[in-house]
Amino acid sequence: MSQTEYDSYPPLFRPRRSPTLPSPDSDDFFNQQVPDFDPVPVIDSECINQKKLDEACREWGMFRLINHGIPLTLLNKLHDHAKKLFSLAYESKQASFTPPISYFWGTPGLTPSGVVIQRDVRAQNFNWLEGFHVLLTPLSQLQYEDPMLDSFRCLLEEYGRQQTRLATTIFEALAKNLQLDSERTRAYLSTATGHLRVHRYPCCFEAEQLRAWGIDVHTDSSVLSILHEDEVGGLQVCSNNQWFDVKPQFDSLIVNLGDMMQGEGEQAQGKNLGGVFCAPIRRYRYRKLQVQALHLC
Repeated sequence: MSQTEYDSYPPLFRPRRSPTLPSPDSDDFFNQQVPDFDPVPVIDSECINQKKLDEACREWGMFRLINHGIPLTLLNKLHDHAKKLFSLAYESKQASFTPPISYFWGTPGLTPSGVVIQRDVRAQNFNWLEGFHVLLTPLSQLQYEDPMLDSFRCLLEEYGRQQTRLATTIFEALAKNLQLDSERTRAYLSTATGHLRVHRYPCCFEAEQLRAWGIDVHTDSSVLSILHEDEVGGLQVCSNNQWFDVKPQFDSLIVNLGDMMQGEGEQAQGKNLGGVFCAPIRRYRYRKLQVQALHLC
């Protein structure tokens, strides 16, 4: 790879010397250990089993959602467009995107409008990621002159509609388990604050960079997070003080219950809900994409 191929990386992510890594197009590049066994409980969106859902929320605070109804063609197009946009020069990404689609790097900590609220680059204390923060409500009012950007916007808008449908279905099932009253449920079903995140975790090249985290250990502050990963993997989850690698499955989603749902569970029935997860960086982690939907905040 030539030095110009790192122009898409934020400057602090670029190698200071020529790295000795296999080509991203080679088979060895993705030859990483991927777990064969995935312990995350599975919930079928077409026929939600309330007992299994309750157990998954109590023991894990998250679950894998299958038969979610989002077309794989939409997911493939969204990932393909995201890869193309992330491959643009860093300066171009900074200049091309303004709210409701914002470009960020180095931290997952953003305000609801997409403004970075914490990043100490002087202390090299930042997360090894970059991404797009997308506000769903005003997205339909935006139009780009660039066809690729506008196509990306259209895909995000459709994906947002699909995720809103799923988030509503999941939350209604959770509300039934928690026996929330209808007025309280309607208050949480507002999608006005819904947003999407599209993450890329660039490759680490040097030994000191391997101590970095894509996203450090955390819980989500929202009610629900719905994640979709590419084939590279890297997501880790914690259950009963033990960490597990999540097997990447392109045709399924990972649903995580956030702090607000944890509070509702404790208040309603003393249930312990909410998942803990992270995205550690590994040496050959590259071109990893994660599409995250945070709804019902």
